[in-house]
Parts: sequence; C-alpha cells; structure tokens
Amino acid sequence: MTVPRVLAVDDDPLTLKFLSRVLTGAGYEVVRAASGPEALKACAGRAFDVALVDIVMPGMSGLQLLRELKRRDPAIDVLMMTAHPEVRTAVEAFKETAFDYLSKPLNIDELKQRLAHVIERRFLRREIRDLRGRLGERPRTCDLVGVSPALNEVRAALADAAASDSSLLIEGENGTGKELAAAAMHRLSRRSGGPFIPIRARAIPAELVESEFFGHVRGAFAGAVSDTLGLLRSAHGGTLFLDEVSDLPLPLQTRLLHAIDARTVQPVGSSQVHAADVRVVAATSLDVEKAVASGLVHADLWLRLNGTRLRMPPLRERREDVPPLVTHFIKELNARFGRNVRGVTPETLALLCDYTFPGNVSELESLLERAYLMGATHEIAVGDLPPLQLAGVRPATSSMPLPTLPQVERELILRAIDIHPRDREAAARALGISVRTLFRRLKEYGV
Repeated sequence: MTVPRVLAVDDDPLTLKFLSRVLTGAGYEVVRAASGPEALKACAGRAFDVALVDIVMPGMSGLQLLRELKRRDPAIDVLMMTAHPEVRTAVEAFKETAFDYLSKPLNIDELKQRLAHVIERRFLRREIRDLRGRLGERPRTCDLVGVSPALNEVRAALADAAASDSSLLIEGENGTGKELAAAAMHRLSRRSGGPFIPIRARAIPAELVESEFFGHVRGAFAGAVSDTLGLLRSAHGGTLFLDEVSDLPLPLQTRLLHAIDARTVQPVGSSQVHAADVRVVAATSLDVEKAVASGLVHADLWLRLNGTRLRMPPLRERREDVPPLVTHFIKELNARFGRNVRGVTPETLALLCDYTFPGNVSELESLLERAYLMGATHEIAVGDLPPLQLAGVRPATSSMPLPTLPQVERELILRAIDIHPRDREAAARALGISVRTLFRRLKEYGV
C-alpha cells in the first residue's frame, strides 16, 4: 500500500514542526512549505494526496494558494487551517472547493480523524475507478492539463466551439492531445449527455471500414452473422471524433459526407435508413489544404468539416505546462504501477523543460512510463530516462558535458522572462517561485 503524501503549508515554523512530527508518526509522508510560493515550487513535478494550508499567511494567502493548487491539480484535497476562524472565511474556503476546515490550536485526534477521512475518500474513488476498469467501463477523458497562455487560448476556443453544433477541425502534430481537446469540447456542448465515440481510421482494416462506420445487416457479406449498428449510429445524439481523416478511403469520405448532411445511415446490405444525428470533430496532423490538393481529402468533405478550426500547440511552445503534466502523469502511473514515486529530481525537471519533445505530450508520458519500467520507486532521476530520448537536449559526449543545475535554472528563468516579458509575477508563477526569488536570481545571474 502506498504511503499518503501530505503538503503542510504554514508560515509558523513551530506549526510545521508539529505537523511533521505528528503526521510522520501516523504513517504519512510530509513535505513542509513556509509560504504559498514555496508550496507551489514543491508541487512542481510532484504529486500530493492532501494539502494542509494555513489561511492567514504573508504574501500569498491560503485562499490564493488554494485556488492555485486546485487550478494546477483539481484532484488534490485541501484542508484549511486558521487561528482566527470566521464564518465568512470558512464559507469562502468551501466555495473554493476546500475539503474541510480546521481551527487552531490543532487538536491531534481531530487532525488525524479528518486526514483519515480524506485518505479513505481518495482510496474509495481509486477503488471505484479500478472496478470500472475491470468491468470494461472506460473512465471519462481527463481535462487538458496545463497553465500556459497557449493552452488557455485552446480552452477558450473549445468553449466557443461548444456553443454551436457545427463541425470542428482540430489541427496539430501527433501527440499534442487532439482527442483530449475533442472530448473536452464534447463535455461543454449540449451533446454532453450523449456518447463520445473516437475513431482511428488507420486501425480499421480496409475491407471492414464501411461496415464499421455504417453498420451492416446479417448476411450482407461472408462472416456477417448478425446485425450491427456501426459507429455513426452508436454516436447518435453525441459526438464522433474522427482522427486523421486523410486515412479514410475517398469513396468512404463521400458517403460519410452524405451521412453527415442527411443525418441518416444506411447499413451495408440494407435498404432501410436510420437516424444518425452526430456532431463530427475531425483531426489531422497534416496540412489540410495540401492534403485536399493532393487528393487525400475530398474537397467537399473538407468544406463540410471546416466549420471551425482549432490548432493544438506543440509542447515546445508551452514549456511551462511540463511541470503540471509531469505531476499529472506521475499520479496516473503511481496508480497503474502501485508505487509511490514522489516526482522528479530538479535536474530531471530542468532537462524535461529544456527538451523540444518531437512527440509532444505523448512522448513526455512515454518517457515517464519507461522510467517506471526501469524500476523508479522514489524519485525519477536523469539516469532513469532513456539517453536516446534526451539526445535532443544536448549531446552526451565527453566534449560537451551536461550543464550544472544553476546553468539550467538560468536558462529556464530567461525563457520564462521571454514568455512573459512584461509580467514578472506570471514568469515567477510559471517557474513555481516567488517574485522576490525571481528578482534575486536575476540579480545573481547579472540579468
């Protein structure tokens, strides 16, 4: 069984010492932070089960930290603490989705009871998720993870697209999360109560693709021993996500266009027509105009799908999303592998933030998964990552040694300043440090 991890945040060192002693003795792993920015820095690349947060702290208040913790990790449970309990503050804390509220001086028995309740609740959620997996029920796709301006623009565009029922075309490199974006849009739309059906055309054998899309009746062809609905009818009232539309044969593209326009489907081998009211979201990693010009995509289908266009930015254009993505994937991998990996080392996080990721978010997940397969149990170090995958960072040769951590830190700070040239607070948030620390580092590095 994994050890529950607690983040304790309080500007009073005696309170932090008390929490560490009591909770460590009760079987918890405790990480201490004396301020909001220090807590956010501790969360970079590391997952926590519970955060104990003091409400009244200088600089970033406990409520401000609560909002930021929930923004970065919506699944984290937060217990608020204060020596000055007021009804208004308590209500505001609960509005910000704090799990519970504790008054100081802390009662040891009450503290342990509340924490046990939180951990039990998380354990039950995990059990339900695992049970669903064993029963073959696919959990709902998670929200897009990240805090970058580029991803915020994507979220805004998805919200706008969800307000209408027109087709949506999502463009982007492989691994950028096009299916996640389509699922997020579906949940925001009026079709959220209907099914979300993802289709990967290249995974369907060519001789079965028409039957898979439109269904068939018994006896329509050799091996058709019963009637089938097909993907379009299965998505009735919901959203059909079509990944890599250019992989579909041109004759099928023509028939698909007719089905979308008519909102009806005629199964293979049948003269009967059935309703199929679906919203189509298509995705491609190609230049669509070139794909149409070269004959890979039917021009009329392209015009039909081009109601709204959205571009998923590659991970190299939103590097500040790497730390929250690392935290997200480590939580998922801990659940899958039954481990308690705390996160990644600072050197590993610096290298990941500096990497270009040609495979984008999917490659980041693959890198971390391989670290687990190589036996990572405590923290993921640079040596746990496959060297060839990191060759894009800088060649590991005797003539070009790896840089020192201060060198990497300086490079990351300069990149954050480039991303937020007029907003030092945003740059500090992206780095997970305070503005004061940022200015101190800039002075140290002569910037």
